[in-house]
This record gives sequence, C-alpha cells and structure tokens, in this order.
Amino acid sequence: MTTVDAKSRFEAKLLRPAKPGNDAAWAFVVLPREASEQLPRRGRTTVDGTINGQPFRATLEPDGQLSHWLQVSSALYKAAGAAVGDTVTLELSPVKKEPDPEIPADFQDALAAAPEARDVWNKTTTLARVDWIHWITSAKQLKTRAKRIADACEMLASGKKHVCCFDQSGYYSKAFRAPEAEKS
Repeated sequence: MTTVDAKSRFEAKLLRPAKPGNDAAWAFVVLPREASEQLPRRGRTTVDGTINGQPFRATLEPDGQLSHWLQVSSALYKAAGAAVGDTVTLELSPVKKEPDPEIPADFQDALAAAPEARDVWNKTTTLARVDWIHWITSAKQLKTRAKRIADACEMLASGKKHVCCFDQSGYYSKAFRAPEAEKS
C-alpha cells in the first residue's frame, strides 16, 4: 500500500560505489523494499530525511528491483558522524509537493524551438516532467538522447502530457539500477 504521509525508519549500510566517477567521496544506500513501498511512486521521488539524525532533502533513484537508492555526499555522511562501511539509521518521508525538476539545457533549447511542445510542457504536472526528463537523461548515448529530445518535442506538440511506454522503475526494462558497490 502506498502512503504519502508515511515516515519510514530503517538501517542500511553506507556503500562506496565501485565506479564513483569524478567525485570519489560519495557513498550510497539501497533502501529495503519495505521502506520503498511506503513511497508514492516507483520512479524518482523526493524525500525529506535524516541520516543518523542529520537532516537532508534528496531525490531517490529507482534501483530496477522495485526499490530505490540514495546518493549520500561525503559532507552529509561526515556531518552524520558516519563513514563508508558503517550501518546508518535513516528516516525518510516523501515531500508534500515534488519540486520542479531542472530542465537540461539541450531540452530547454528544443522546447524553445517548438512552441507547441513548450505550451503542452507548461501544462504538464511536476511528476510528468520528472518522468520526461528522466527518460531523456537516462539515454546512455548522445545519439539516443538527441532522438529522445526530438521525440519528446514531437509527442508534446501532439498533446501528450506523459511520456509513453517509459518504465519509471526500471524493473521491466532494467534501465535503472543502484551503483555496484566497491568490493570490501
């Protein structure tokens, strides 16, 4: 059952990603499925929370396993008195109103060049916008991303307010997953 006002409390191990990218200091936790089931959706969702009592607001990512994962900055886990490898206590609750997502510059440019698409975009819900942007930014290749932007503008211009056929959880498409943890 999905409960929007639910507060979920659980413990999880703070993991270091095997491939951290440019910022090697971040860590992550994977939510237990029971905690994820308390959230309003399987896709990206924003929460207010605490880690070892230290408050934060973050957007959880789908893990492709019907749960979510949370990226934790080094500043946050240090402020919480934790280190990678520690078990931390988290409390999460979904925000009352999902914040407007940041629109990538290439998509902004495409919307500016397509007034019909922009008009429909301006009438979509915040969650629909989150899904459109997630669909575009989840493309692994620049060519795919460019095609998705063009397709998005075409679909929006035709009046579609929701991206069609997009598995926001990554479960069926296996498009999303939590990072692989570094081996201990």
